[in-house]
Amino acid sequence: QVQLVESGGGSVQAGGSLRLSCAASGYSVSNGCMGWFRQAPGKEREGVTTIYANDYTWYADSVKGRFTISRDNNKNTLYLQMNSLKPEDTAMYYCAAGRRFYCPNTDSAYWGQGTQVTVSL
Repeated sequence: QVQLVESGGGSVQAGGSLRLSCAASGYSVSNGCMGWFRQAPGKEREGVTTIYANDYTWYADSVKGRFTISRDNNKNTLYLQMNSLKPEDTAMYYCAAGRRFYCPNTDSAYWGQGTQVTVSL
């Protein structure tokens, strides 16, 4: 059974930083395709960043240069370092793992419970 447990969310002022963690069990962080998604109130869930098994990474244009995805294979944990946070980054952030040989997408993934990030002016 796959379990993803996020932590590290909170409230920060614009320009601040947060690091989200996603501890995985029943799923190999090093061998799978994983990512972070977010959903703001009244908006659809959107992909933020993805890391492939071969270490290729993808970032949404809105977070390029500010967010960094990484993983610790020994801890079987995925991370999202968020710098230069903006109010528009406010959302519930979800860790996601791809099913079988696919990368996670909004229609198919293993999901964590989410962690709230709130950025104020």
